[in-house]
Amino acid sequence: MKSETQKIVKIALSTLVLGLLLGWLLFGGSKGNAKEEHQHTSEVSGETIWTCSMHPQIRQTEPGDCPICGMDLIPLENDNGSELDPMAVSMSKTAMQLANVTTEIVGKTAPVKLIDLNGKVEADERSIYSQSSHIPGRVERLMVNFTGEYIKQGQIIAYIYSPDLVTAQEELFEARKVADTQPQFFNAAKEKLKNWKLSDNQIAQILQSGTVKEELPIHADVSGYVTEKMVNLGDYVNKGKALYQIANLNSVWVLFDIYESDMPWVRKGDEVVFTIPSLPGENFKGRISYIDPVINPMTRVAKARIEIGNTGLRLKPEMFASGTVKAKQPIASEAITIPKSAVMWTGERSVVYIKNTTSNGVNFV
Repeated sequence: MKSETQKIVKIALSTLVLGLLLGWLLFGGSKGNAKEEHQHTSEVSGETIWTCSMHPQIRQTEPGDCPICGMDLIPLENDNGSELDPMAVSMSKTAMQLANVTTEIVGKTAPVKLIDLNGKVEADERSIYSQSSHIPGRVERLMVNFTGEYIKQGQIIAYIYSPDLVTAQEELFEARKVADTQPQFFNAAKEKLKNWKLSDNQIAQILQSGTVKEELPIHADVSGYVTEKMVNLGDYVNKGKALYQIANLNSVWVLFDIYESDMPWVRKGDEVVFTIPSLPGENFKGRISYIDPVINPMTRVAKARIEIGNTGLRLKPEMFASGTVKAKQPIASEAITIPKSAVMWTGERSVVYIKNTTSNGVNFV
């Protein structure tokens, strides 16, 4: 009986030890595994942020499409654990070169508005002259036959036959016969010829020749280029009829168009730098001397005039010109200015990106 009791105790102790050993193996080992599994589960269960490659401001906790452009969202990569501004746009050096991204240091300066102008070269209206006939008659000879010919002052440009001139010369010869007794008649006959713009030298030549001249030469009153020919051979002309239009092109005007929106910025005296397409590589400049007080009802522009010397006659009327004027803004103090190309115009607001350089690379905020 005693031996059976000892046998039962031994079996019970063995069972207890075996149970404890199995319990330790099962629950003690699973604790470490549970810890590992918990850490792994924690790592896996961490939220993945999804963003758009074109719109980095988009942040979502699940994949999908970008609400702005519709592109597929991609996982947000945490670059070496660095915390960037969610609105920042990161770019590599290669990406900046491919995108042709340029930057500029911003500072304070006097604000200046650049206004582009288009215009044409025109003849100076003050140097345009209408050469007219001083006597009525028929054009017998034209010494200047085409537009663009240069005329010198005093040059004979035409010969006109005038019956009135023939009669006036005959009266002059008759008055000379009684010049000693009635000098007033002789002087009146000469004054009649002078009214037709005959010079004292021409009258003296008529008296010396003693013969009536049927053709009267017309002399140019000014020097310049013929810009318009208004008479042909054989035409009958009245006293004061314009024969030619002559322009002196030693100085010209450059007339630029100013649109209504730019008129508040352009002032008389502003300097304009301009180029002529037919004279590449050369820059010209001048100051605005006059601005039209009215707007052209058809083109809705006003003309700004620049007077410039024309040495060598290189600037020809009707040449096109492109200019730029620097208009000063009505701001007394200096202000922060940025290039116009640096602003992203979104309609409701305007966005400017600032470059930041860190150890992880370059980003724009």
